[in-house]
Amino acid sequence: MPRVKVPRKSTAVDMTAMCDVAFLLLTFFILTATARQPDPLDITTPSSTVQFKVPDKDIAIVSIGKGKVFLEIVGQDVKKLTLQKMGSLYNVPFTEEEAKRFSVVSSFGVPFGNLKKFLAMNSQEREKSGIQAGIPNDSTVNNELFEWIKQARFATAELHGVDMRISIKGNANEEYPAIRKVVDLLQKQKINKFSLITSAEAGGAN
Repeated sequence: MPRVKVPRKSTAVDMTAMCDVAFLLLTFFILTATARQPDPLDITTPSSTVQFKVPDKDIAIVSIGKGKVFLEIVGQDVKKLTLQKMGSLYNVPFTEEEAKRFSVVSSFGVPFGNLKKFLAMNSQEREKSGIQAGIPNDSTVNNELFEWIKQARFATAELHGVDMRISIKGNANEEYPAIRKVVDLLQKQKINKFSLITSAEAGGAN
């Protein structure tokens, strides 16, 4: 008796579920991602042959160029707590919405008295208004940069239990006194170890 041949069928895989998962993941990353704000201060860093990667957390970057000083505090939680501490220091309350806006600002350079106005603007309005005239650091009487760094260090220690690292990003053509002011400010807080951000000789960044 002849054997009955079972017809062979090609294997088919239903990709519908896989496509649904892929689109869900894509939607999640798009909604939770935070767009990096454009750098308000265009700085051409000096070159160096030393290679050292700047850490991506627990760090503050002081940018100096054209006589202005800007500050970038890394970490949304550290930024929010630093703003809260600065508000308590200067007796200026900030709303939850203002704290949320501040937490996504990359680098800022405004006197504390103009901070609320700065947070109410979008990135285009900030650029057109010229509100970012730099953080005051002229004297110990009105040295707001000193307080920003001090409160950011307190916030980092309180939240993460570590000392905040400090980096200085200076323009290659910037005059020495402007850099020296920031160095003196750090030394007043007994910060004698900090890094200088430079461009590598081969075109990379340290």
